[in-house]
Amino acid sequence: MFRYLGSLGAIILLTSYQDIIDWISHHLLTCPFKKVFLIDCPGCGLQRSIIALLRGDFKESWHMYPATLPMFLLIGFVFVNSRINFRYGIWIVKILSGIVFLIIISSYILKIKNHQLF
Repeated sequence: MFRYLGSLGAIILLTSYQDIIDWISHHLLTCPFKKVFLIDCPGCGLQRSIIALLRGDFKESWHMYPATLPMFLLIGFVFVNSRINFRYGIWIVKILSGIVFLIIISSYILKIKNHQLF
């Protein structure tokens, strides 16, 4: 009996998880930079990338905003480092931050070069 209840709970959890993702994807925030200047900002695509990541589509997430996974890696490392306090944690955070910054800037430059700002 409990085995079936666990399966039922998993189905309900997965159904509500999908409903939550669908709700989020229909209620995205608008970019104030894009609204004013009518072109994408360096952060445009992050929300859609996170939604693709929540759906398990890593390729689509990378295509929408390449810095999403490295950003989550950085955030995760900062959280773990605040608890464990690695010896070179600050340097690793600085290096990861630089990598994320370079990915954001280079992907934005590629957007400009490929005329994909609109």
